[in-house]
Amino acid sequence: MLDTETPAWGIEPVPDRLRVLGLFDTGLLWANLSVSLLVIVAGAILVPALSLPEALLAIVVAAVVGNVMLGAAALIGNDARVPAMVLLRAPLGRRGSYLATGLNVVQCVGWATFELLIIATAAAALSDELFGVRAKWLWTLVFAAITIALAFLGPVGFIRRYIRKFAGWVVLASLVYLTWWALHAASLHELWNAGGKGGFPSFWQAVDLVIASIISWTPLAADYTRFSRNRSAAFWGAGGGYFVPTVWMFGLGAVLLLDRGISDAAALPAAVAAGGIASLLALFALTVDESDEAFANVYSGAVSLQNLFPQVSQRVLVVAVTIVATVGALVLDFTNYQTFLYLLGSFFVPLFGVLLADWLVGGRHYSRDDVFRAPAVRPAMIVAWIVGFALYQWLSPVGPSWWLDIVDRTHPAPWDFTASLPSFAASFGLAALAVAAERRLAPARLHAE
Repeated sequence: MLDTETPAWGIEPVPDRLRVLGLFDTGLLWANLSVSLLVIVAGAILVPALSLPEALLAIVVAAVVGNVMLGAAALIGNDARVPAMVLLRAPLGRRGSYLATGLNVVQCVGWATFELLIIATAAAALSDELFGVRAKWLWTLVFAAITIALAFLGPVGFIRRYIRKFAGWVVLASLVYLTWWALHAASLHELWNAGGKGGFPSFWQAVDLVIASIISWTPLAADYTRFSRNRSAAFWGAGGGYFVPTVWMFGLGAVLLLDRGISDAAALPAAVAAGGIASLLALFALTVDESDEAFANVYSGAVSLQNLFPQVSQRVLVVAVTIVATVGALVLDFTNYQTFLYLLGSFFVPLFGVLLADWLVGGRHYSRDDVFRAPAVRPAMIVAWIVGFALYQWLSPVGPSWWLDIVDRTHPAPWDFTASLPSFAASFGLAALAVAAERRLAPARLHAE
């Protein structure tokens, strides 16, 4: 018999009896997902190119924009009650959703790889400080096993058994301590008044980076908010719960780099580990909590694959995704992290614009038939998505060097403003026009028949 935790609930709409996550539980989940050593490292990328006031302003601007998008994606997921990639059958078509599914699986595996990498790096720094042994490969395997165990719990069990009872409160105490450690010996006046050095990133590039880190969660939001009690709990729990830790963690990363004089963002875990026993304990707690993000990406990677292979056991897919991410964490280094974030944003910002337009213009509700009896492909919506992606890349080319070489042939027009908002607006507008046209043509087709 299924209980209320339903660790392996599949792609069918979640029934009312299993929609048990209220505002507190939903907010607690997203607040914990926002707390990450990886986000601290991303915050360190913003400086010293930007001054601290500029970096903080970019963080706040991006956090407002990004979390409104995240909250809206969470709300739509709660309305439809299905996983995120299954939800995309409505705007893109059943087979059209496969393209987004493939990209999201790559994203989830990539993020899980980065999470296991930063967890193992932090744990190795701790063990090296305490015992003189790094054993990074061993820590990678240990936390991969922990990730599988957490993913087997499912979202409700994960929140109620792990976050609510233990992880959330330990992490909060650790963050308070690390913030004090970062600031207590710093000259805040000097930090605040030191000018930026210029270069990468500019202010609006920094805004795009932070938005990209938030928007990368929108293709996952419905995987969790389908279990929320109502739309309000989903919207405020996801958007509000993720907001404050986002500003806190990005800001903390910027302050740590400026105050401690660290030239390499990836060296932050080792620097914190050298700060004394209390810092070691705080870093240990954050390292353990990093398994939250690894859980989310492994679980969502598995659920996304179920859009393609609904009959395959979710637990088998969890193990498969974890194995791939673990291998990646064992063989990759920590380079080009910010490029990864930008590239993700250029895909998923316009994709969310298409989803939101279809949901709003289509009546602000998705029924089961809208999802499971959608057309095989909705070409106009896919075109709207591709146009938004192309506009993003034309305004702000990002990605590996081979990709930049291709984009350069289109004679891009870089500008000193965020590429996220124009990309979103273009896809949203084109998708809204397409949906409106479909709705106008539908009665005429019925009359002709």
